[in-house]
Amino acid sequence: MNAPERTASFLLDEDSGEVKIVYSDDTKVTNAGTFRFNKEDHTIGNLFRMQLLRDPSVRFAGYLHPHPLVYYINLKIQTNNSTVAPVEVLSSAIEDLANETDHLITQFQEATDNWKRENDTEGQF
Repeated sequence: MNAPERTASFLLDEDSGEVKIVYSDDTKVTNAGTFRFNKEDHTIGNLFRMQLLRDPSVRFAGYLHPHPLVYYINLKIQTNNSTVAPVEVLSSAIEDLANETDHLITQFQEATDNWKRENDTEGQF
């Protein structure tokens, strides 16, 4: 059959030395760089882009997913000045997203526990 392997979209090819993230400085624009995220798609690209645009030190953040059968995204980041590197703002964005996720999990668990307590449905599920 003329189709790619199903696992090709989410498993790194360790035999060929494929890594998850590759960073390269931009040669044309100052304070900018491009991250290539292998085996990722619009889900993570849009999440990072939105979080990066919340940061006041980020001038530009955008991503490109070239084709549905190509399993990587390119995330381009440009900062406002040379004191903050694109690697630093991405690291900060990832940390902020992890904190938001922890907060959501905690709030969900508290709301679920309150609902169970109020409706006395412990053990019915």
